[in-house]
Amino acid sequence: MKKAYLNFSLFLSALLLFVSCTDNNVENKDVQGVSKATSSLDPEIEQKITTLMSTMTLEAKVGQMCQVTLDVMMKRDSLDKIIEPNVLDPERVKKVLVDHQVGSILNVGYHTFDRNKWYEIIEEIQTSATQNTQFKIPVIYGIDAIHGVTYTEGGTLFPQEIGLAATWNKECARNLGTVTAYETRASGISWNFSPVLDLGRQPLWSRFFETLGEDVYLSKTLGSEIIVGYQGDNTANKDKVVSCMKHFVGYSNPLSGRDRTPAWIPDRMMEEFYLPAFQKGVEAGALTVMVNSGEVNGIPGHANYHLLTEVLKERWGFIGFAVSDWEDMIMLNTIAEIDSSYKDAIKTAINAGVDMSMVPYSPFYEKFCSNLIELVKEEKVSMARIDDAVRRILRVKFMSGLFEKTHFAKEDYPLFGDASFVEMSYQAAAESITLLKNKNKVLPLAKDAKVLVVGPSANSLNCLNGAWTHTWQGVDTAYNTKNKHTILSAIKAKIGSKNVTYLEGVRLEEKGSWEVNRPINLDQIQKVAKANDVIVICLGELPATERPGDIKTLNLPAEQQELVRLAHKSNKPVILVLVEGHPKIVNAIEPLAGAILQAYLPGNEGGRAVADVLFGDINPSGKLPYTYPRYDGVIEHYDHKYSEDASGKTKNFDAYNSQWDFGFGLSYTSFEYSNITLSDSVMTVKDQITVSITVKNTGAVAGKEVVQLYLRDKIATISPARKKLKAFDKIYLKPGESKVVSFTVTVTDLKFVGIENKWISEVGEFVAMVSDKSAKFELVERK
Repeated sequence: MKKAYLNFSLFLSALLLFVSCTDNNVENKDVQGVSKATSSLDPEIEQKITTLMSTMTLEAKVGQMCQVTLDVMMKRDSLDKIIEPNVLDPERVKKVLVDHQVGSILNVGYHTFDRNKWYEIIEEIQTSATQNTQFKIPVIYGIDAIHGVTYTEGGTLFPQEIGLAATWNKECARNLGTVTAYETRASGISWNFSPVLDLGRQPLWSRFFETLGEDVYLSKTLGSEIIVGYQGDNTANKDKVVSCMKHFVGYSNPLSGRDRTPAWIPDRMMEEFYLPAFQKGVEAGALTVMVNSGEVNGIPGHANYHLLTEVLKERWGFIGFAVSDWEDMIMLNTIAEIDSSYKDAIKTAINAGVDMSMVPYSPFYEKFCSNLIELVKEEKVSMARIDDAVRRILRVKFMSGLFEKTHFAKEDYPLFGDASFVEMSYQAAAESITLLKNKNKVLPLAKDAKVLVVGPSANSLNCLNGAWTHTWQGVDTAYNTKNKHTILSAIKAKIGSKNVTYLEGVRLEEKGSWEVNRPINLDQIQKVAKANDVIVICLGELPATERPGDIKTLNLPAEQQELVRLAHKSNKPVILVLVEGHPKIVNAIEPLAGAILQAYLPGNEGGRAVADVLFGDINPSGKLPYTYPRYDGVIEHYDHKYSEDASGKTKNFDAYNSQWDFGFGLSYTSFEYSNITLSDSVMTVKDQITVSITVKNTGAVAGKEVVQLYLRDKIATISPARKKLKAFDKIYLKPGESKVVSFTVTVTDLKFVGIENKWISEVGEFVAMVSDKSAKFELVERK
């Protein structure tokens, strides 16, 4: 998102999916997508909603389904430009909240506010909505706090989701949610447009860095942890917020790689790859979902009745509401061209199952309200559909406590920006950093080393944080958090400024809408290197997201590659630090580096974390959450098919050739895996098998290791992947220490989406794999 007809007084019934079996299928009947929330609807809340709705006019109901951006209510000058500092215009506020009874506001006026400003704005909005209107319904205010409370000064900024995924640590994901919820609510805001549950399998996509990586299990596991951190057991608590799963569904796999362009995802792939993280989010209790701005198989997300209504609401029992993305109802007419007018587009989207329209500007919000009222009167949108949408919206408002208290006192949040929160952010950044290469143990560096630091991301806090940081694109340095280290300043703080020399080498600039790499003093690199022991080169890219973040290639810019080549010619050890939201192609320069760190977009504490890893105060434990590509034109994934291994060039099965594999990451110590065992060699659909493995730290320093369990289905009616992640555990071991790690495998872990696009399991042989160890077992018919 830029800047971001069922009567539910009755309980929804979970849809039972009965799986038909082929001759060699195990009989397999189970419930698909039963939401915890569905079975826990509060009868008292439902009755309050029924009572309130019985008094509401059609105009009031439609207003609840409308969302506008804060800019619509801001004072403007004679040129219609928003006045700085931002101030609400009482007449505009009245028009939005009283005259049109709009139910939701979002966004921030161009840049970060301090908490006092947020409280001033929220107080005025909620007072107008609850005291100056007939039905006194509070506003639900939404913001994109996607890696911390990104639009409040002094907030705690975590790594972006791709870096969070690299921690492979559920606690880090939960901490992100918990801290962000606290600080967002401490800003007077109760709704967060996060987490992104789009699967990151198209690295060209501008929002790739917002994903939790390419794997279904990793994404749904960490995504549900974030949701629990946001919402807890009670979203009405003063330190919790309503979460919003984004972007339902298939948005992240555009065929062209460009944002908001068509994706082609077969139904079977949709079920197996793209839906599970959202289903898991519903089961975790997520109360809102934002709709895919693109289209899948020719059907725009906002027009997809099957996904929005039949899958999300009916099959999974989702009790919350679906909000459109920025201007997307309008775009059904102007961009997707499936509707001939804005009014027709509203009809299409509402009937498909969108409950709230992020309009978000004037005059379109006025037209949304008037057009939707007309559509109901013309019986083109049923009153039942309106009541369903409004019930869902009111339910979320009741569940978040807004009818009792629209916002809490600023004094209720003494821990805002607390050192304990900063430490959680630092821990996530430190655990995300992934050591990809360490030839001859060039790392860690000695603290008395003379270090030349160069590169476009070396002295940039913006590069560490990425987009959605203080501003939409995250490029304005004026709003950066004070006293936070860049990589350069963190290295200086660690080993002393006298031991550090800095040359920019390449400067990142914007020309038009594209990034330009401008050489700066490249000819000095070799000369200056002579007085230093090692060269740390920080590569990277400008922050960007959505359409402004579209890129043409994954290739690392030629200027940055030349920087590495010149440094290599100095005959000093070269260490690369990759600060990037996309995996940029490094195959040409990888041989020139002694060590390579993948830092992703590690947030405000990223500079400190990188320095601590470089000098050995932190033993790196991050693992890649995606397959790092070797070539710009080849997109590969770890869970590929055997046919993808076949090479017509070598006649061998060696075609799969990533730069580094999903789940890969080195350490300053070594880990030995041994003694893989299974509790049984045979299981039925009612059984479970325990897979155990012994892991030993055989090195000289303590470290964390991510133990990863993969399963392979040897033969299946749908050609199986070579392996799929099914479980993981991050453990800490002292030198010489061993630990037995155990995972439980059930029949659910053996399922795949079959020919009829339903989840099935089949009898046959399976292989459990942990590191380089494996063991076989068999699934058999029930006795």
